Amino acid sequence: MLFLSGLLLIGAVFFPIWKIELRAPQYPEGLVLKLHASKIAGDVDIINGLNHYIGMKTLHTEDFIEFKVLPFILVGLGIVSIVCAWKSNRKGLFIFFFSFVLFGILSACDFYRWNYEYGHNLDPNAAIRVPGMAYQPPMLGYKQLLNFGAYSIPDIGGWMLIAVGVLLFVAIAKEKFAKPSSRLLGILLVPAFLYSCSNDKPVPIKLNADNCDFCMMGISDGRHGAEIITEKGRIYKFDDIACMAHYCKDHRDTKIKKYYVHDYTKNNELIPAESAFFVSGGAIKSPMNGNIAAFTNKSEAKAFEAQTKGEVKEWTAILNK
Repeated sequence: MLFLSGLLLIGAVFFPIWKIELRAPQYPEGLVLKLHASKIAGDVDIINGLNHYIGMKTLHTEDFIEFKVLPFILVGLGIVSIVCAWKSNRKGLFIFFFSFVLFGILSACDFYRWNYEYGHNLDPNAAIRVPGMAYQPPMLGYKQLLNFGAYSIPDIGGWMLIAVGVLLFVAIAKEKFAKPSSRLLGILLVPAFLYSCSNDKPVPIKLNADNCDFCMMGISDGRHGAEIITEKGRIYKFDDIACMAHYCKDHRDTKIKKYYVHDYTKNNELIPAESAFFVSGGAIKSPMNGNIAAFTNKSEAKAFEAQTKGEVKEWTAILNK
């Protein structure tokens, strides 16, 4: 567990540790600020432009000494963890555990201070001023800031550090009670595992409950629907495959990670669009007259083509319809 903790600590240097997402009607895809161990990334320029109007100081990596020292701290802790694993020293484990906890507390305090200063120290000559209003984003969770909803949550590197804390806690419990608790470890790691693996999995469409994100009609047919998942993890659902194609055309700046469509032969079952076989036109009738049906199996698509006098089409043709 110490050896794995060391690898996770060193690995966290290469991934964003925390992210703050901003959502507003004028930014339907949202804006995101990603905090790495060594830099600020994401939609920094756009967020700085918005901050200028409300008097917040602009964000620049070089303004923070934390980004200069944090990579060395994480790598150093990782090396210490691996050395402790090699030495198999019980006392070293306890010292390292409390050092890691202290590092976490100090990091949280520094993050809160950083959020407070940026949210409260505003330019008195800003274009937009609301008396008594501060713009401090939440340390963790959700907060409404004017017309923006701010979400502050761990990113991949943050979940790696949380996993380190769990591993060290289990290692301490093992040494303390002389009984390893693998079941406890599994339970505690499940949320992080699910978070990392769920971003590109389709979310079942709730028929007669979900609305199409293009035409806003209710989705009631489980044979013609579709779904996209963006690079930022947003999920958009559609009542017609054509609606998905139109939405993608209207939002070309949105980076799509996954496309899913309903399998025509199964009720409300989503399949990857890139590997599906499509039949268009003929006697096919879909909710918004896109008149497209998708199939997992090529032979089924061919048979349906002959039956409906439609036309088999490639995924790229459907997407650019």
